[in-house]
Amino acid sequence: MPFSLRRMTSLVSRQGLTWFMVLVLAILVVAPLLTILVETFRLGANGGSAWTDVLASRLTKNLFLVPALNTLIIGFCVASGCVLLGGFLAWLVVMTDVPGRAFIGFMATLPFMIPSFATALAWGSLFRNGRVGGGGGLLQGMGLNVPDWLSWGMTPTIIVLIAHYYALAFTVIVAALATVNGDMIEAAQMTGASRKRVLFGIVLPLVSPALIAAASLTFAAAVSNFAAPALLGLPVRMQTLSTRLFGMIEIGQVERGYVLAILLIAISAIFLGFGNRVLNGRKSFATITGKGSRPRRFELGSARLPLTILAWIICLTTTVVPIILLIAASVAPSSLALFSDWTLHYWIGEASSQFARGQAGILRNPHLITALGTTIVLGLCVALAANALGILIAVALTRQKVRILSNLVSQLSFLPMLLPGIAFAAAYIALYGAPIGPLPALYGTPLLLGLALTAAMLPFAVQTGRATVAQISGDIDEAARMTKAGFFRRLGAITVPLAARGLIAGLLIAFVNVIGDLAITVLLYTPSSPLLAVLSYSYASDGFHQFANAVTIIILVISMLATGAASLLRGRRRNIPA
Repeated sequence: MPFSLRRMTSLVSRQGLTWFMVLVLAILVVAPLLTILVETFRLGANGGSAWTDVLASRLTKNLFLVPALNTLIIGFCVASGCVLLGGFLAWLVVMTDVPGRAFIGFMATLPFMIPSFATALAWGSLFRNGRVGGGGGLLQGMGLNVPDWLSWGMTPTIIVLIAHYYALAFTVIVAALATVNGDMIEAAQMTGASRKRVLFGIVLPLVSPALIAAASLTFAAAVSNFAAPALLGLPVRMQTLSTRLFGMIEIGQVERGYVLAILLIAISAIFLGFGNRVLNGRKSFATITGKGSRPRRFELGSARLPLTILAWIICLTTTVVPIILLIAASVAPSSLALFSDWTLHYWIGEASSQFARGQAGILRNPHLITALGTTIVLGLCVALAANALGILIAVALTRQKVRILSNLVSQLSFLPMLLPGIAFAAAYIALYGAPIGPLPALYGTPLLLGLALTAAMLPFAVQTGRATVAQISGDIDEAARMTKAGFFRRLGAITVPLAARGLIAGLLIAFVNVIGDLAITVLLYTPSSPLLAVLSYSYASDGFHQFANAVTIIILVISMLATGAASLLRGRRRNIPA
């Protein structure tokens, strides 16, 4: 019987697609995590296990206790700061009469698009005191004595991560505030309740699920962040679990690194689980009813102007100011004087003993050209692969009614969101870094990097896919099925075109995350497959801050171009006649 696409697609049943997704997710997510757990129980050269070395030896304090304490402090401080900052801006945008609400809301979402290492580099350009190496920053050049605690270590790491992740908290909280029934607020005000009482007695309790969710997500993101503590903490020997994990694997103590990865995953999971338990323990969060409601805004009165200025300062200092500092620091011979004696040598200059120990500008560096091409190709491939899997998973979850399997697929597809990136990379090294039967070892190949990043991007792809597929009526798919159109035929002719706008958003999110990722790529890259984010980190670690800033600007430009292209495509899709 001759093979045909229709015969093949006819074999795809409702359960068949779901089972196939379970298999794919097992390979991409479950197997690496199980492997990393098994590897930790191998006996070391001295006959002891990695667990004993990390948790019950003379090395425990430096290997685990101190890094874990630093990690928890960073996580709790960042979560608290993000909820306060993001919640404040969300309250202004949704529930007050502050002018320029749309602009503030737009600016408040941008910091998450800027890689955390870019914000860390900008902080160094301003506050670095030069006592560790690599020269001082702008404030020191102005004659100010910048203390060590403001230049390096815990404080700048926390501030940088709050500036980066508060956009995530803002996005979660603003959506919850938008559902608060304005009639409830108006009724409370009619009974004489003050604005303070309304805010703390009605609004905050109603949106507490969003506050808890925002705190959980920002905590998990902060404890797994590698770039900020590496750039701002390692120079003064401040270790977190992510930087210690990286160090262990770099020096070949992989089993100890795997133990730290599991412990890092456990810390994130415990905090996220605690948040879910709090939410499950309360049932009185309903803010959306069948009745229509109108928004009710607080009149700020005399506080309107100060709060507006404060909101603008927050938005500008976390978006525009870092970019300006990065640009200035990429053309200034010394960060002590960022806005004088600018030169393009660090961009296009030939090798000269007067600059950067004889290194040529980055655009003359063949490693940059290679890294640029590799990064863009990797970003596109991962975005396409992740969203292809995402749309298949979305179809399996939305169109198919196999409850147990669907729940399993849903949980597995969301799991990478809960896993620290650097721990996820370690898991991929554990499983695919060595040969598996006839399959060769993938360590050192772009394929391993692509697989890990694809798995890490799945939660974003699945969520955008589900949001769009759920809006497509099942009657359309059923009508096509009655005409004997195969699964892939229906997918390509109906689902993908109708879900195009959501898919474009998913592609953009995955692409921007990949080109700015450092947590996963810093462990999996090789000299044969350099990446822009790793190149920027390497320059910064070696003290070549101008080059690091220049490479970071290239990453930001690519991100902005991708965002603009996605917006243009969405606009064209909107203008296509039905």
